[in-house]
Amino acid sequence: MTITSTSLMSLRDFFSDHKILICFNGPISTNLIGEIGSAIKEHIESNHAPDLEVMDVFSVYIEMSQNIKNYASTKGFNDTESSATVVIAAADPGHYAVCACNLVEMEHGKALVERIRTLADCDKAQLKALYKEQLRRPRSELQGSGAGLGLIEIARRSSQPMEASLEPVDTGRAFFSLRAII
Repeated sequence: MTITSTSLMSLRDFFSDHKILICFNGPISTNLIGEIGSAIKEHIESNHAPDLEVMDVFSVYIEMSQNIKNYASTKGFNDTESSATVVIAAADPGHYAVCACNLVEMEHGKALVERIRTLADCDKAQLKALYKEQLRRPRSELQGSGAGLGLIEIARRSSQPMEASLEPVDTGRAFFSLRAII
């Protein structure tokens, strides 16, 4: 596909219609995570959002992006396989949607979706208790387990239950998508 002024205008209109503030699609790196994070903070602060709201959106974005980067690194994914899509959009007044998707092994994706469904059934007090329980676990129990403290923290910062989906793409792999409303 060739990018033209018409296709750029269509993309711009799509972003505007969906209130997308920032969208990234491609291989994700530590430097990129930091740069996009700074841009998100500046943009939300410029809208005179409360400091806590700014930090919640920033923290959830950082957690999702680092999870994607770490997963791709541990799986030895190449640039194409480690590509991710991260979107920050305005949601209902005073809220933001932080969304991300990336390639995962199907078995890991299924476990993540199940974990998110379990967290979605928890109220704030239950999430706090799960968070504290996870903090008390010995580090050796947590290594390599994934979907732990960070996912609970995203659930705690979210104003609605998180949503996750899994879209099969080829043998044994799928695109995992996560959406949190802050």
